[in-house]
Amino acid sequence: MNQAITGFHPDDAGDWVAELACGHYQHVRHNPPWINRPWVTTPGGRQSMIGHALACRKCETGAPPD
Repeated sequence: MNQAITGFHPDDAGDWVAELACGHYQHVRHNPPWINRPWVTTPGGRQSMIGHALACRKCETGAPPD
């Protein structure tokens, strides 16, 4: 189920976490070559992704909000 990104926050290790409209959180790492998300490394890049939809696996399993 696709959900819009509403914001971001860093986790305890400094990795970025997307806050989704559904109330779930999802890590959005830039870890080439497996995950290529260079936009996550800058404030402007993260801001440009507000409103972008991510597939939320927690919604698909019926998990409560984070």
